Amino acid sequence: MRIRIAAVGRMAARSPEALLVEDYLTRFAQTGRALGLGPATVAEVEDRRGGGKPAEAALLSRQVPDGAAIIALDERGRTLSSPDFAVALARFRDQGRPEAVCLIGGADGLDPALRDRANLVMSFGAMVWPHMLVRVMLAEQLYRAATILAGGPYHRV
Repeated sequence: MRIRIAAVGRMAARSPEALLVEDYLTRFAQTGRALGLGPATVAEVEDRRGGGKPAEAALLSRQVPDGAAIIALDERGRTLSSPDFAVALARFRDQGRPEAVCLIGGADGLDPALRDRANLVMSFGAMVWPHMLVRVMLAEQLYRAATILAGGPYHRV
């Protein structure tokens, strides 16, 4: 099952955050391959016309192929443990989903209509995080999920 991180906004190509995302997604691809997970890619969208959440939702929706599981990152979502996130990814994979798309909205969050379409709405806690850091945290959690499913030593309890 391929993974796509669809995010509003552009990340500078060689920024520290971009390098971290690239590193974790490379690790995810290597670890997840034997598990039927990966590779993971990032798709960036940008609403240049200022249409707000509905316009961003339309752009993000174009990144969701038919049959894909939708994982929305939203401050009102469920706070999952890393093992629970790994189980959710494995469940989507085992359902035969060709892809899971992780949605990260713009500064004002995701449009409620798009969030309501999600198979899983999750949060990285009660605090609000900068969108570029959310990408890094998500990429790390994807790698961590793959290592959990592979029985590797990266995740310790």
